[in-house]
Amino acid sequence: MTAVELPADAPAQRFAAPRVRVLCILFFFSGFPALIYQLTWQRSLFRIFGVNSESVTIIVTAFMLGLGLGSLCGGWISRRTNVKPLLLLGVIELATAAFGLASLQIFEQVGAMVADLPLPALAAINLVLVLLPTLLMGATLPILVSYLARMTGQIGDAVGTLYFVNTLGAGAACLVCATLIFPFLGMHEAVTIAAGINLAVGAGAIAAHILSGPGASPDSQTSTKAPDTQPILGMGPVVLLAMTGGFISLSYEIYLFRVMSFASGSSSLAFAMTLYAFLTGIAVGARKAGQSCRTLAPQDALRQAARDLIWANVFGAIFLPLMTQLAWVGAGVIGIAVAITYLIARQWGALLPYLSQFGIATDEQVGQRTALLYFANIAGCASGAILTGFVLTDYLGIRQIAAMLLVGGTMAALALIALGQTTAQERNRLGYLAIAVLVFGLGASALLSQRLLENLQGKTLADHDFPHIVENHSGIITVDADGTVFGNGMYDGRFNTDLKSDRNGIIRPYALSLFHPAPRQVLMIGLSSGSWAQVIANNPDVESLTIVEINRGYLELIAKHEDVRSILNNPKIRIVEDDGRRWLRHHPDARFDAVVSNTTWHFRANITNLLSSEFLGLVQQHLKPGGIFFYNTTNSRRAQRTGCTVFSHGARFLNHMVLSQTPIAWDHDRWRRTLETYSIDGKPEFASDDADRARLDALIADFRQDGPTIEPCPQLLEATTGQALVTDDNMGTEWRYFLGLE
Repeated sequence: MTAVELPADAPAQRFAAPRVRVLCILFFFSGFPALIYQLTWQRSLFRIFGVNSESVTIIVTAFMLGLGLGSLCGGWISRRTNVKPLLLLGVIELATAAFGLASLQIFEQVGAMVADLPLPALAAINLVLVLLPTLLMGATLPILVSYLARMTGQIGDAVGTLYFVNTLGAGAACLVCATLIFPFLGMHEAVTIAAGINLAVGAGAIAAHILSGPGASPDSQTSTKAPDTQPILGMGPVVLLAMTGGFISLSYEIYLFRVMSFASGSSSLAFAMTLYAFLTGIAVGARKAGQSCRTLAPQDALRQAARDLIWANVFGAIFLPLMTQLAWVGAGVIGIAVAITYLIARQWGALLPYLSQFGIATDEQVGQRTALLYFANIAGCASGAILTGFVLTDYLGIRQIAAMLLVGGTMAALALIALGQTTAQERNRLGYLAIAVLVFGLGASALLSQRLLENLQGKTLADHDFPHIVENHSGIITVDADGTVFGNGMYDGRFNTDLKSDRNGIIRPYALSLFHPAPRQVLMIGLSSGSWAQVIANNPDVESLTIVEINRGYLELIAKHEDVRSILNNPKIRIVEDDGRRWLRHHPDARFDAVVSNTTWHFRANITNLLSSEFLGLVQQHLKPGGIFFYNTTNSRRAQRTGCTVFSHGARFLNHMVLSQTPIAWDHDRWRRTLETYSIDGKPEFASDDADRARLDALIADFRQDGPTIEPCPQLLEATTGQALVTDDNMGTEWRYFLGLE
């Protein structure tokens, strides 16, 4: 860890140096478990409340608001003259550890009790669930800033130093979670590790308090402090800029993750790498700003803050052009995204320490004012999560969001320039530079980012545009010229229901009658192109088909394709926009003859929620006697073994699993009769001529039980001995696949 630099000619700071170093070490490791908890709790709460955009926004916002409210509490506590900061830090860490150890069990029990509540109630419950630990986490910064600022007389340096070490610890934790803890240990071990670090930090802080003795307090008679610094700006402008900065920086995080997720096919590592780069950038920027506050005159520091925001806009302006034009480097484009994410975050991370220096005096109210500023920043971040992540993404595409952020960043830079007490010539020079960057960025995006999605998806310089693109808060859907559908950059199906031209494995939904005698009520999780829905709904035995789809953008695409358009008006079909797992929990009495899930790739982010043994157990509860669960494993042997372990009977059918609690009656004659009568939109699938009869004979022969297309569970279990089951806790292959571990 970087040592804190203190001027050699400052007696008070030389006296404080050892204590500052101890404080920084403790606060670095305090940030480590905080990030582990955030990642693990978010994952746990997504499992309970669903992973649709509403739940994601609620959980992230609740976490931030808890931190913000905690900072206000910390600010109030810091006004007390008898506060023992190190002792208080120790107590907070121990209390956080206690909650952390019980957190997953608490979330699971509460989730089971409130599954049927409406969205506003769920939002309040999410806040309550994370309120205690986030209050504790948020309270530490203003308390320790007050302690350090009174000791050194430098508020900007104090905020920058503490923000640096704590956020750097969080960034390091993100990397460790993604590469070690989650791939090898899982969620329960993650919170155990986090709690262990809390305990170590808590014990260390208490020991440091005891060993430091009466000189530990900056108010004691044994210590002296540097002269108070006086603010050059009023709290009003500073708070407004802190809120604006929080909104823009969090919006940048959402936007950068959105691009990186698409470029990587929505892998879990994309989020981890985005967060790691962003947090590390924020940390380094905060440290840089703290150093500037200590070494520069106030007005010089103000000009430097404006220049830092101009550079933030430069890096933001070149992001999409570089991602578009360098997509051909393949996986290397993720490295480019990580580097630019770091640079953008580094510039925005400098803002909060600068604002602390400009607007807060190092007097007895330093902690409370720091808390107010931090709360404003957190409120801006929460607003960014709600407005950008949930609203603006429904109306603006990636390029439009990039332009919006560039305009917002330019306005923030111009505000800082206008507040500076410099000559008109200097203000004009910086103002023209900020506007020039804006014009450059908008022009570069218009000229060089035209085929962003096409290039990133194909990892090449595409020679054509996608015929259809849908961008909304649930993700990005693209359709290529041949009718292939991609969800967030990964193959998601094709528009095709023709069994004679099977380009998308459409034989699988046609096979429903092969293993179920009368699938009258069917539930389908996931809609995609609608091809599967069209086939299942037109099965002559099916009376009703309930479809649960998380992204309504698919409905827009289905309405444009003749092969599947009729499902939108089919009286058999009911389409629900929701998370599949959450819908099942919300409808405990719903029962089906068949549950069908053409699940996406087993290594994509959050897909474990539809492959785990816990989810299979949930599906069991919604099957009628003799009912089957028919779902895609995308050839994951772990997922297949999990299915055969949870259900009493079953087999692999191509890359799908057919599972039931009762013996499955494979009936090829029944299947043939069904196929002979199949008709979609009034068009028979097979005619009565000799050519179609021959095709049908060949098709039935390909799927005999003694062939390679069907693998019974006893045989499958023997072949997969030693494979670990997929569970909610270990998260399947999500964190292991992209590391080459699966």
